[in-house]
Amino acid sequence: MKKVVVYCLLLITYCCIQTSCKKDSFITSNQASVNITTDSLKYDTVFTTTGSITKSFKIINENNQKLLLNTVKLMGGISSAYKINVNSVPTTEASNIELAANDSIYVFVSATINPSGANLPFIVSDSIQIKYNGNTQYVQLQAFGQNAIFLRNQTISTNTTWSNTKPYVILDGLKIAENATLTIPQGTKIYLHANAPILVDGTLIANGTKNNEVVFTGDRLDENYKDLPASWPGIYFREFSKNNFLQFAVIKNAYQAVVAEKPSVNINPKLILQQCILDNAFKEGLLLVNTFAQINNSLISNCGNNVFISYGGNYSFTNCTVVAYSSKYITHKNEVLGITNFANTIGGVVTANLSATFRNTIFWGDNSFVDNEIQIAKQGANPFTVLFENNLYKNATDPVNATLTNNLKNINPTFNTVDVNKNIFDFRITKDAAAPGINKGVATTFAKDLDDKARSVGLPDIGCYEKQ
Repeated sequence: MKKVVVYCLLLITYCCIQTSCKKDSFITSNQASVNITTDSLKYDTVFTTTGSITKSFKIINENNQKLLLNTVKLMGGISSAYKINVNSVPTTEASNIELAANDSIYVFVSATINPSGANLPFIVSDSIQIKYNGNTQYVQLQAFGQNAIFLRNQTISTNTTWSNTKPYVILDGLKIAENATLTIPQGTKIYLHANAPILVDGTLIANGTKNNEVVFTGDRLDENYKDLPASWPGIYFREFSKNNFLQFAVIKNAYQAVVAEKPSVNINPKLILQQCILDNAFKEGLLLVNTFAQINNSLISNCGNNVFISYGGNYSFTNCTVVAYSSKYITHKNEVLGITNFANTIGGVVTANLSATFRNTIFWGDNSFVDNEIQIAKQGANPFTVLFENNLYKNATDPVNATLTNNLKNINPTFNTVDVNKNIFDFRITKDAAAPGINKGVATTFAKDLDDKARSVGLPDIGCYEKQ
């Protein structure tokens, strides 16, 4: 009986040893199950020298035995535009990597494009080779690189005209000094880093056209970042700034797209926006503080606060569309137009004169949180004039402290396409002849709409786009 017990114990021990040895040995079959979580990594435009975001993939050993990865190799080697990190080690080639049973490692990949003479985007490719058990697999790498003009913490101190042959990448901010003018020609693209505001103490002129707009946006162009609000600070027209004129400029994805403050230093408006788009700002699309501005045929859309006028000033809005729908980035929870003639200071509330006229303009938003898309607050006895003439707006109650003439209230403007789930927002008016704003404006001196198409002879449509 003792012999039987001893034999059983020996048999159990032998089986355990065999099982343990099997788990500790490497699987050598070329049929071993290895999962590489992607076959390609693609990067959107990467500006030369600045580098991309870091992407990654996993190599997973799906077997119940250890597996030996012979190599994980960046095929371009040290001259590649790409850098890899294998299992927390920066390298161009890692060898003899042990993967425990049902375990995995990460491979991290980033791209930096070296400068070249090319002005247009170019494709930079490479691959990562993975070898194990006689098998060879590849992960393909592809990035669109573009040369650019890089400006870091620069001050424009004399009259300057930029070129439109390459985009500009702004790092650490750009300042236009008092009495200096920066002129930006049509088709120029300006990409700004997260710490890079444009501070205007002098004059900024952007001469875009419909087919060649001047574009201001963030410098993160990878898929998950290119549409994020607050990607860069915004454009700030400060106390001594004067005679600023932007036509066919697109200013998007900023923290505050445009801020203008303090009265004009001469008789002209401090800021004129003509046929411009201000979109997807985290806070204000347009913040006007006790200043003088004219906004014409422009679209201000999907911002945390589309337009806010504070502490009085002198303003006119003509044939604009001021609209906000909740998107995957910003929830529409504030009115699209807020107006006050006062400001709260350490010494208390201060008030100022206010004159504001709104003509042929749409003020609209989705119905999720906001009942009144126009809200006006008045304090003190300063002169206060707010006129709404031939506009279309959404308000549960009429705006107070304002003169209202020939406006359309709470009638859906029938925008062409609004698809929140797909992040598609086309705020042109549908071609349906029954659209409420068609031919309901008052005649103005502006002959073209935001698409640079002719306004109707006679009464124009309400909004920045004319039905064609």
